[in-house]
This record gives sequence, C-alpha cells and structure tokens, in this order.
Amino acid sequence: MAKFVLAGKTDCPYYAKAELLADTLQQCLPDFKIHKISILPDEWKEWLGATCEKNNWKHEGSPLVWRELVEQGGKGMLLGGFSDFLEYCQDYYGITSDMTTDVMLSVAAENLEAKMNLIKEEQHRASLIQPLHVWITGALNPTCQVLIPSLLSPEVFPKVSAISLHLLDLEGNEEQLQSLRLEIEELAISMLHQVTTDTDLERAFRKADVILLLDDGGHDGENEGEEVKKKKVKVISERYKEYGLLIDATAKETVKVIVSGDSFLNLRCSLLVDCARSIDSHQFIAAAAQLENEAKAVLGKKMRVRASDITDVIVWGNISGTFYIDLQRAKVFNHDGPITGPAFFSQPLLSIFPDRKWLETDFQHLVRRRRLAVTSKTGQVAATSAANGILTVLKAWNGASDPDVLSSGVACPGHYSLPDGIVFSVPLTFTDGKWSVVSELTVENELKYRLELSASELQQKKFCSSKTLENQPQILMLNTCVMHGMHELVMAQRRLFGKYTDPSNHCTNSTRAYLTGL
Repeated sequence: MAKFVLAGKTDCPYYAKAELLADTLQQCLPDFKIHKISILPDEWKEWLGATCEKNNWKHEGSPLVWRELVEQGGKGMLLGGFSDFLEYCQDYYGITSDMTTDVMLSVAAENLEAKMNLIKEEQHRASLIQPLHVWITGALNPTCQVLIPSLLSPEVFPKVSAISLHLLDLEGNEEQLQSLRLEIEELAISMLHQVTTDTDLERAFRKADVILLLDDGGHDGENEGEEVKKKKVKVISERYKEYGLLIDATAKETVKVIVSGDSFLNLRCSLLVDCARSIDSHQFIAAAAQLENEAKAVLGKKMRVRASDITDVIVWGNISGTFYIDLQRAKVFNHDGPITGPAFFSQPLLSIFPDRKWLETDFQHLVRRRRLAVTSKTGQVAATSAANGILTVLKAWNGASDPDVLSSGVACPGHYSLPDGIVFSVPLTFTDGKWSVVSELTVENELKYRLELSASELQQKKFCSSKTLENQPQILMLNTCVMHGMHELVMAQRRLFGKYTDPSNHCTNSTRAYLTGL
C-alpha cells in the first residue's frame, strides 16, 4: 500500500492543486492513501523547519510531499514539492492535473477559509469547557506523585467533568516539573483537561477552585536547636503570608484550601487565614485525617481489628505539635469479643477496651512516634498516608463521602472556649460542601487542660512568627501587587514606608526593578 503525506500552507494554490490530484488518485486506486496536513501561513515556516530538521531533509516552499515507509521499518522518503509530486504521479500512475490558475487560487482561498472556521470551532468548543482549577504547591514532594492518580477522579470530585492541574514548586527546577507533567499526561485520565507547571509565584493560584499546600519546610526534628527552628518558622511564615496574599488577590472566593504535611500545619493554615482576608475562614482546613488514621492503625493492631473497623476518633489541638487523641465517641466494628454481631454492628471503644491507662499514656506516645518511625526508616515523608489524608478531607468536603466525624484544623474561635487567631484541630461534620464543629461533646477538666495546653502552644508559635515578620506584611503585599500588575495598589503601598523612604530597598530584585520604572 502506498501511503503519502501532503503538507502545505492553507492559502497555497500549489497545495490546492496537489490536494485535488491526490484525492483523484485515492478515489481511483484502492491501495493509494493520502494524509493531508494544512498549516496556517504564519506558522508554515516554523513547522517546515522543524519537520525537515527531524527527518534530515532539505526543502523550501509549499507544499511538502513525502511517502511513509512505516511497513518497511524506515523513515519517510521525501518526494519534494508540487512539481516532484506531479512528476511522480505521471510516471507511476499515468495521471496528471490540468487545473487552471483561477481554480487553484479559488481552492486555496476556500482551504484558508475552511481552516479558519475549523480553528474558530475548536476555540468555541474549548471555551465551553469550564475546568476545575486545582493548584498543588510543593509539587515535587513524593506525596503529590502518590496523590494525583486518585485525585483526578469522580470519587473525589463527583460533579466535575474536567480538571486543570497546576503544579507549583519553588525549590524544584523546571525540568523536574516537566517530567512530572509528562508522567501525569501519560496516565490518560479522562478528567484531566491540562497540566501547567511553575517554579515562581508570577501566576500562582489564578482562578483557583482548590489549593493543596504540601510544602512545609521539612519534618520538625526533635533534636533541632532553637536557632534552626526559628529559621524554619521565619521561612515558612514569609512563604505562607505571601501565599495568603496571592490567594486573596487571584483565587476564587469559593476556593477550598487544604494544608498538609509534617510540620507547622496549624501555623501555616492560620497565616493563610490572616492574609487572605476576602476569603471566608471556613474555606481553609489543616488536614488531620492522616494523624487520625495513624491513631486508628495503632488501636487496630492492639485490638486485633483492621484500622478501617475503628471510626469517630477525634484529634484535638496542634496537629504537628501537642495534640490529644480523644476516644469518647470512637466505635469498633467486627471486634472478636463476648458480644458480636453483623458487619454493621459496632460497639463503643471505651466500653470494650479495658486498659484505660494505656490509652492515656502509651497509646498517645505511639501515635506521636508512628510517623517519625516511618520517616526515619525510609528517609522520606509518609507519602501514601499523607495523600490518603488529603483525599479523605476532599471527599468529605465535596460530598463524596459522609463520615460521622472528621478531625480537621480550622479557625473556630468561641467553640470549646478556644481563643481567636489560631487554627485548632476539632471534630467536624460536613454537609452540602460546608463544615460545622461538633458541639455535643463532653469536655471534662483533663481534656479542657489539654486543649488549653495546645492552644497556648499555637499562640506562642503564632507570636514567634509575627516577631520574625514585623516589617514583612507591607513588603509582601507590595511584591504581590507588583507581580500581578496592580499599579495603583502598589503606589498606595509605597506610602506605608514613609515619605522619604524608598520602598525598593525592602523588596525582592524583581519588585525593585519594577519600582525603578514607576
């Protein structure tokens, strides 16, 4: 079978003549197949150069004709331009073309019009697609790679048909992100509309519907000195305050923000809430589901049931710091004890677990050490459980699942006498895309003391963060405004530095360059 490829500019009369000649041959000869490639005039030169370079050909002008030799295992064989194709058809098939110049020009004009109409149709069809914009920071974190295949699913986003995935990593390089993008595209997931990558904040969080923040500055090691911890707090605080300002400026008002990771979860989420002031604080959650599941795994091993057989475990406090696992509402299914029942039968955990002292001491310690043990053995974050924790929150928030109780870090001043200005892990229920704090819980003196301890720790971390960034809010706002071209707002921010102070002295290099031109 003879397989030919005919490529040319849409407005080229010789391409039109060669096209009609090829159509005639294809109609007359069952073994003659032609594939046409129509290129817009302003794109032809670049396309021709790239094609010739790829195949080691030399050719100028339109059209370009070659024969495919795939069945013989070789590359395409160049025939040349229109004259070469015409001569080939006369020699091998005894067919030529007697199309007049006027007809050639008319067909060329029709080709161009048809191509432009096709492009308009494609653009209109693309405009009808309204994808959900999902941003992931720390995209080169192993958690992201585990997360994405399950994230792009109707089980997570039940009412979504298309997702635009935006990968952001400020520490990574573009080559690594491009490799990740190719891997994601090769998954061939039907919901995936497009993948973009960024290594800076120039486009960050634009039109964001969902933001998943995975960059946390690394695990908060127990043996780290105070200076190291202060530096980490400073770096994280600067970054998340800037994130908050960008979310406030560019994300949708209905954006759902989930903070995950091993370090400073509550602090990071709290900084976002403080800086994204136009976004409802109910749109921000620090994920505690991973910690909740780790507690279930410890209990399951002790009680000889699966971790999934334990429900309604509550995490109070600082998710990556001083927390408390509360089991007052916990239930156990499929427990092998004196009382058994069908699969849907459950029993209160505290009524069938005899060792209360273990629950208050060793159990709390084991949960605290579990993730650290995994990290120390593998040298990496517990990516699979972290990804599962994020998915658990998203499914509940999007109405894809309905857990009785799900612990999450949120801003909830007034509930359980918690102070304002901090993000605190509390038990939540989710209904119609909104969460509410579970209020009908017993808070006795011991639990009240633990809540106060966690709240005090979070207030202290928030204070340390604010001390390291006393002069940063104005600078961060200035940088953010510049990045998004908000000229008037930039000029207003300049006044914050005083009449005789040049604000460019406080800014990043890119911001300073912009201000010089104002």
